Amino acid sequence: MNRIFFFTAAAGVPLSVIGGLMHWPSAVLFIIYCLTIIALASYMGRATESLAIIAGPRIGGLLNATFGNAVELIISLFALKEGLTGIVLASLTGSVLGNLLLVAGLSFFIGGLKYKRQEFNIHDARHNSGLLIFAIIVAFVIPEVFSMDMGEKNKLDLSVGISIIMILLYVAALYFKLVTHRGVYQPNQPEAKEEEEQPEWSGKRATAVLFISTIIVAYISENLVHTFHAVAEQFGWSELFIGVIIVAIVGNAAEHASAIIMAYKDKMDVAVEIAVGSTLQIAMFVAPVLVICSIFFPVNMPLVFTLPELVAMISSVLLMTMISNDGDSNWFEGATLLAAYVIMAIGFFLL
Repeated sequence: MNRIFFFTAAAGVPLSVIGGLMHWPSAVLFIIYCLTIIALASYMGRATESLAIIAGPRIGGLLNATFGNAVELIISLFALKEGLTGIVLASLTGSVLGNLLLVAGLSFFIGGLKYKRQEFNIHDARHNSGLLIFAIIVAFVIPEVFSMDMGEKNKLDLSVGISIIMILLYVAALYFKLVTHRGVYQPNQPEAKEEEEQPEWSGKRATAVLFISTIIVAYISENLVHTFHAVAEQFGWSELFIGVIIVAIVGNAAEHASAIIMAYKDKMDVAVEIAVGSTLQIAMFVAPVLVICSIFFPVNMPLVFTLPELVAMISSVLLMTMISNDGDSNWFEGATLLAAYVIMAIGFFLL
């Protein structure tokens, strides 16, 4: 598999440059860009896996989520620059659904096929559940409800105010988990398992791979955004479907691969931290940053989602909270999450 990703990245990067300069058909470029980003994301996943072994499950999961979401943030910034606020909001929705239902679902399912029962830190699960309910149900619903009787300026002002509060709370949550309460709530799995395993790459090499991959992905992502309109018309896809499903899967490919690998190795603390931690980072950091950045673009982006997006995200949070709050997973729970994702994907495709 690593060889396939290597050849895809080695061929995809020059083809992306040549195809862009020679103005190849948008559909061809769209496929090349997506495959290249996924291949580069695999390297980001391997690098963050090494860092997870070196730094521990919490920091490793955070690094994986951060660099994985860097792709999402880059794509969204270029889309904002083009005024595609609908696609940006849809991609944020897709990231929430993808991480909570697809990534967590595949992790629980594949890990559950190998192990009858897998445990993870119940204290972290409950802490993250509270933050998920705040970020999605409170911070996303309030702009939707209050904006019904507001003008565009007040919508943006409300969104900016909420965004600042969410960023501050996210920073406080990191400080709580990594500084003031680090080691207070011990994981269920012994950490000796991580200490005995040798990382594939050294810390310096892993960091260098992450940095270089992110730069290349930034370049390809800018070109990918320019193909959205043509691809939507050619395949009959709506911008909502492209944002919720396509962009979200491509933008979060690093987390997808890493979380599943960790679950297969029975490292559920890392797998859950990647899936849920990435969702929290999207909702409490990436989305607020994009709202604030949109102030400097011609088209502003209030934090107001469509009703289907909002209902889908709330349903995902409630389902994941109910399943993960016992600190225990199996293949059937994974299948349940995957079934919910497929149902929502069908709905967005037909919508």
